[in-house]
Amino acid sequence: MTNKQSGSRLEPGTVIRAALELLDEKGLDALSTRAVADRLGVRMNTVLWHVKTKARMLELMADAVVGEIRLDDLPAAPEDRTRELARRYRRALLAHRDGAALVVGTYAAEPHTLRIAESLVKALLDSGLNEREAAWTTWAIVYFTLGLTQEEQAAGLQPLGDRLAHAISESSHPALHRALAHLTPDSFDDRFEFGLASILTGR
Repeated sequence: MTNKQSGSRLEPGTVIRAALELLDEKGLDALSTRAVADRLGVRMNTVLWHVKTKARMLELMADAVVGEIRLDDLPAAPEDRTRELARRYRRALLAHRDGAALVVGTYAAEPHTLRIAESLVKALLDSGLNEREAAWTTWAIVYFTLGLTQEEQAAGLQPLGDRLAHAISESSHPALHRALAHLTPDSFDDRFEFGLASILTGR
């Protein structure tokens, strides 16, 4: 638990760390500037002095999550580097409860987020893509990773079980019925690798 802070000694980084602790303990729905203030033992206005609004707090939290991604020991080969960056991005999201939902709800042009985007775009440029292809492939990787990870984290909280199997009828959904064995709400690692490969190879 974060120690109580006096308003005069509180720093933005302390607020964001407390908010991330609260996120991990209670989830995104329980997050508010008042809840963070209570956790720190300060008035809500003190928290708002440092983060201005809840939306701004969420942006800073999202950037802090992305900031946990290490950029050392990356493969030299551009495509391998791209894959490893995407894997590390997913792991950073999974390291926090509702991490994907937090990041997907923000558009943070912040230092850590830009650092990862720079690394992805550079890897794709180094692989021979032109500027538009590198930019749009970066978006595709980020959006795919966020979407799949958000599903993965939601499934962990509310297992789907056999709901999909019961909903799909061979007569009404013949194509889905044929593919049902591959539509299970698990195997997220395999689905991630398949989707990433599809984005990078165009297949």
